[in-house]
Amino acid sequence: MSDTVQPTLPTTFDPAEIEARWYAHWEANGLFRPERPDAEAFTIVNPPPNVTGSLHIGHALDNTLQDVVIRYERLRGKDALWVVGTDHAGIATQMVVERQLEAQQDKRTNYSREDFVAKVWEWKAESGGTITNQLRRLGCSMDWSREQFTMDPHFTKAVIKTFVDLYNDGLIYRDKRLVNWDPKLKTAISDLEVETQTIAGSFWHLRYPLADGVTLPDGRDYLEVATTRPETMLADMAVAVNPADERYASVVGKHVILPLTGRRIPVIADEHADPELGSGCVKITPGHDFNDFEVGKRAGFAPAEMLNMLDAEANVCQTADGLVPEEFLGLHRFKRDGVDGARELVVARMKEQGYLIPHITKSKDGEDVEHDAEPRQIATPFGDRGGVVIEPWLTDQWYVNAAELAKKPIEAVRSGDIGIVPKSWEKTFFNWMENIQPWCVSRQLWWGHRIPAWFGATVENLIAFDSGDEATTAATARDSKIFVAATREQAIEQAREYYPEDYDIVFDLPDGEIDGGFVARSNDARSTVFIRQDPDVLDTWFSSALWPFATLGWPDANAPLLNKHFSNSLLISGFDILFFWDARMMMMGFYNMGQKPWDTLYLHGLVRAADGAKMSKSKGNVVDPLGLIDQYGADALRFFMAAMESQGRDIKMDEKRVEGYRNFATKLWNAARFCQSNGIGASASVKAPAARLAANQWIIGEVAACVTEIERAMADLRFDAAANAIYQFTWSKFCDWYLELIKPVFAGDADSPPAVETRAVAGWALDQILVMLHPFMPFITEELWHKLGERPCELILAQWPAPEAEVSKEATDAIDWVIDLTTNTRSAKNELGIAPGAKLAAFLAAPSDVATRTIERSSAAIERLARLTPVTIGEAPAGPAMQVTAGSDVFIIPLEGIIDIAAEKARLEKALATSQKEAKSLDGRLSNPAFAEKAKPEAVEKARADLAHHQGEVERLTAALARLG
Repeated sequence: MSDTVQPTLPTTFDPAEIEARWYAHWEANGLFRPERPDAEAFTIVNPPPNVTGSLHIGHALDNTLQDVVIRYERLRGKDALWVVGTDHAGIATQMVVERQLEAQQDKRTNYSREDFVAKVWEWKAESGGTITNQLRRLGCSMDWSREQFTMDPHFTKAVIKTFVDLYNDGLIYRDKRLVNWDPKLKTAISDLEVETQTIAGSFWHLRYPLADGVTLPDGRDYLEVATTRPETMLADMAVAVNPADERYASVVGKHVILPLTGRRIPVIADEHADPELGSGCVKITPGHDFNDFEVGKRAGFAPAEMLNMLDAEANVCQTADGLVPEEFLGLHRFKRDGVDGARELVVARMKEQGYLIPHITKSKDGEDVEHDAEPRQIATPFGDRGGVVIEPWLTDQWYVNAAELAKKPIEAVRSGDIGIVPKSWEKTFFNWMENIQPWCVSRQLWWGHRIPAWFGATVENLIAFDSGDEATTAATARDSKIFVAATREQAIEQAREYYPEDYDIVFDLPDGEIDGGFVARSNDARSTVFIRQDPDVLDTWFSSALWPFATLGWPDANAPLLNKHFSNSLLISGFDILFFWDARMMMMGFYNMGQKPWDTLYLHGLVRAADGAKMSKSKGNVVDPLGLIDQYGADALRFFMAAMESQGRDIKMDEKRVEGYRNFATKLWNAARFCQSNGIGASASVKAPAARLAANQWIIGEVAACVTEIERAMADLRFDAAANAIYQFTWSKFCDWYLELIKPVFAGDADSPPAVETRAVAGWALDQILVMLHPFMPFITEELWHKLGERPCELILAQWPAPEAEVSKEATDAIDWVIDLTTNTRSAKNELGIAPGAKLAAFLAAPSDVATRTIERSSAAIERLARLTPVTIGEAPAGPAMQVTAGSDVFIIPLEGIIDIAAEKARLEKALATSQKEAKSLDGRLSNPAFAEKAKPEAVEKARADLAHHQGEVERLTAALARLG
């Protein structure tokens, strides 16, 4: 380490140069690796960012908190492993590569699946490491030697094994259900990839004629339904009314004739219909609405019977009953490129045929004005990547029985075996997990883990086909035989066992529809059965659910890291992926490993804009963490994140505070320069040095108190409390007080016992600061660690403080008393406008024991710090004076001739009146419910801040007036 030592510290603190140099040193020397075989393991895994991603402010928070923990535990002697890696991000990555092809007037479908996937791997090799390099700039001490990728061969092995095992255990199955379908990307997407936007839309009212001459009690021969999606009426299968709605009790079980299609559909009773909403009648399209799907199932419609009127691109297709009029076939669902879509044509035809009920408004002249629809603001789901309206679409997909897998995680959280911090999130967790729906895990993409399932005809189909009944074959082809296996060879073995010996089996049919035309072919005396692999890939969340153990070598049961580092110690995650990732890791941990994936789950909040608004590119309020690092340094940004993280509460971005923590780093730098200039350097001891001077005993005691406070905060995952503890100790106790207290020691003989002792204690105390601060500010602390002297190791591998010291309470009480006196005297001077350096006489009539001892022994310190001289034990002379306290002691400080008492009183009274008036006004405004409801959130918050300021001023000014007597 000697090559890093310099004789003196530079006058200027330059974060950029220090950060680049030290991170390269740490990584090159393998200092992030867990290499303490006999030590207790401590393990965390990072939420793997998308390989397409770049560092955003949320990443900065999430990874800062993880790095604080891992560096802290490493300093405490743990065998600390922070697993790092990236997610293959199926949709996002495929889109990136497809956009590159489009820029070259090319497209994915010009390539075979294998060739396109090869292009994705090429992109990853060239451009897929952006975010990992940015994590290095943040200072993340991840074990890069074991960097993971969810498409690595060993990870793919884990993914495939999990799918096969779940299938064999009956926990994965194929089903027809509604999914969030992105017509642009032509794939199912997860709820997390759906963004709800409120857009201008319309509400149409339609007449559905009652069949068979049935009428309502009021004589109407139709039901009125209202919808924001009139085009979906082409696939309506029922009309629902509330079972308690007496208006329609007589027609429940009857039918209506659906306009345009002529389809005869039932009137059903279901609680979903709200009697108070519109007419109380609801059209039910189970193939295109999530609520309607559930209503349809309750009404007895099997999913296979539900009508689908749209293809994968959201163009109208023929329904199974063949009743959609031909003029609608091929139309897009909405108007596009100036061409009317199915919606516009349905409305036009309904109006022409008298089935559209107009919306009536009044003109300025009081005349009725008819409109086709009522304007509405409608919450509409959009795909966050495709950017188009999501279509609930009825399709065959693979599903995981999440309800079964959720049982053990629920039990673990309820019993306390897994802790969730903050605990307030447990209610949300239980509510979701206890009502969990089947998890759709298939995606219609080329990039990802291809589903290890192969489809072939059933033996019954083959027999029917061989007998010449091709119609039977085609009709039952959806009931394919499915072979699920870890490898193609195993699937072939399964097929050979299943099919009769006189059939030839051909695998690897080109991608296409899974239907009767691909399953069998007659060939003279023998028949051939064609088998093809499912073209879909697995949901990205399926593979990332294996992250805590697949990254450690599973399914190799003898993997060294797996045996020691699973289960993990802690997971730090944003609350927004509690269900998409965290809960699913719990499920897969218990399923694959038979135990919890980690002991504790810590959920942090979001980083918001300064005004509290959510950051978004559209609002233009996104903050670039790399820009903040460029300006203030990584240490300052990290400290801001930790100091502001308060158990899951959202963080408001405040660049001024980031700048303030850069100033904190500079303060520490300058303190180290002061120490170095006075011969204070590296300490050779973790244990506190022997000390006789009161100031030295005091700082040793304060170090011990700070260590305890940080340890308590970290045990509770109170990052803000831990950061505040080391901040206050460093800035106030060490820099502002201790260095001031010891300055006189260095004014005399440098080799005197007090000077020798003080250099040893000051060097030791500064070392403890560097160690305690290192998890939060790793770069400046590592730099100072080496600049202050020779070291046996880097700071990242140093030992956590263990003062093991007893200090004299008498000595520490004396220093605390001097500090209290000095602080209160300075505050009083400031309130009364007295110059800080002005020396004032002080009188103490009835001194406490600590006051008597301290005044006798430390009068020089009182004069230098509090600027009080002389201090007289006795009564103060009559006249205007101010009072200052130190502990229980009350000092009287005469002000005659120091300030103009009358003028000062007038000034203070005027300022007090102003603040009292403002505080009363603001309090009245905030007490008015109308203000809190109607005003913008930022206006309410500013009013609260102003009220707090003026209330504080009232207290301060009242106290100042009281000092004047």
